[in-house]
Amino acid sequence: MKTNDFYYDLPQELIAQDPLEDRSSSRLLLLNKETGRTEHHIFREIVDYLNPGDCMVVNNTKVIPARLIGVKEDTGAGIEVLLLKRQEDRVWETLVKPGKKAKPGTRISFGDGTLVGEVLEIVEEGNRRIRFEYEGIFEEILDRFGQMPLPPYITHQLKDKNRYQTVYAKHEGSAAAPTAGLHFTPELLDTIEKKGVKLAYVTLHVGLGTFRPVKVEDVSEHHMHSEFYIVEEEQARLINETKASGGRIICVGTTSCRTLEAATGEDGILRSGSGWTDIFIYPGYSFKILDALITNFHLPESTLLMLVSALAGKENILRAYEEAVKERYRFFSFGDAMLIK
Repeated sequence: MKTNDFYYDLPQELIAQDPLEDRSSSRLLLLNKETGRTEHHIFREIVDYLNPGDCMVVNNTKVIPARLIGVKEDTGAGIEVLLLKRQEDRVWETLVKPGKKAKPGTRISFGDGTLVGEVLEIVEEGNRRIRFEYEGIFEEILDRFGQMPLPPYITHQLKDKNRYQTVYAKHEGSAAAPTAGLHFTPELLDTIEKKGVKLAYVTLHVGLGTFRPVKVEDVSEHHMHSEFYIVEEEQARLINETKASGGRIICVGTTSCRTLEAATGEDGILRSGSGWTDIFIYPGYSFKILDALITNFHLPESTLLMLVSALAGKENILRAYEEAVKERYRFFSFGDAMLIK
């Protein structure tokens, strides 16, 4: 299976640059994974396609303002640091631009010295391990000086930081938002629960590895970066009971899907616990617990496009994407959504 099998042509102007004022007013493309049949709706109408007894699983990770703009202490040259993964209390794996300015021993100042980072070493793929020096609470300092790490295809400035968070975001740790969840409002979630649909919460801290381009020609040779997940016992029980009683497990976003599939045994039982997963789902994969998926539209040749192709079939997905382009849907993080059922 080749990476370019997952290519589609996307006009630049269809990449959404700003979130809609009303989260739930995005468009929704319904895709039947068995027949390939599609329908067009508004996102808030999703409630009509959820049944009493179903369980909708969401990722309650919270994006941290992980993009820091600083200067080298010795030269004053500008430098950008993106926090990827916390390794120890004050040590992070980071992505630094320009990398050639960040040799081990380099000291970088942020906020006139309120926060100082020292490059400890260069690790896999040119990332840097940085130890930070500060007084007070790191998260509060980040809140003051950090920016939301929007994907590179979004060129507009985000006016409200909260629009790159889901309304149920709780546990800080992500370098990117689980964007399928951005369409939900508290009112819509309330309507869904009143219909008799259960809500379950899992946590997966999204790293940039999820969005890393596939650089190999053969899909099976691609290696995913690992991401940290948590499935609490009560939530695992809720999901397992739903499955056992014949309800559907509907994941909101590829991150919720990957969490459940990583933590589910071959017996189809979801285990509670926490750990790191580098699960890579592409066509040929047999889903162990997921029945349906709410997701956004993904980049050509991306691992996320491969995941949805594993669920609905590559031909069905590419046909649906072609239709979405023709119908002028909005693509990627701030774009429209798809329900694969």
